[in-house]
Amino acid sequence: MQPFTTLTGVAAPLPLANVDTDKIIPARFLKTIKRSGLGVHLFDTLRFDENGAERPEFVLNQEPYRHAEILIAHENFGCGSSREHAPWALLDFGIRCVIAPDFADIFHTNTFKNGILPIKLPREICDQLMDDAKLGGNARITVDLAAQEVVRPNGERIKFEIDPFRKHLLLNGLDDIGQTLQHTPAIDGYEARQRAEKSWMPDISVS
Repeated sequence: MQPFTTLTGVAAPLPLANVDTDKIIPARFLKTIKRSGLGVHLFDTLRFDENGAERPEFVLNQEPYRHAEILIAHENFGCGSSREHAPWALLDFGIRCVIAPDFADIFHTNTFKNGILPIKLPREICDQLMDDAKLGGNARITVDLAAQEVVRPNGERIKFEIDPFRKHLLLNGLDDIGQTLQHTPAIDGYEARQRAEKSWMPDISVS
């Protein structure tokens, strides 16, 4: 998983509340278990009409937001089903950070596991950041995870809270597998002892 340290990029304003996971990635695109290739279907029903043509009014179909790395939304982002494809689609599109007043619990957990930073800020601050984002590509927003700050284009620094353990995982690019691999010496030692003490057990190690 790619570490998240400091991100400076274009922020896309999405002034919608209760954006559910079916809006983020419709169910018909959940046939794959690959994490790549889903970005083209992110917000599919909002981005495209029934003929597959882009809806020009949707923010991610406009410059510079086609290259957005930060998304700013309203309350209850990521509600609905627990599909992990939702953060996969966001990440594959290029979104590394979502800022909103609050998130659905399962979606909130899944973002951390996939290297996306969800930041909870009050609605009035989210609205200010949306106003910043509407200024376009010259009004970039910086997210500093180590300092736990969002820096507005005018230089104002806004503090945010994050669980210390989840912060550690993001800073070091550790997903569930990465956390396990940190204990490789202990795992190898345990397996060696098991083989020595129980020589009758078949060797199922994978080379």
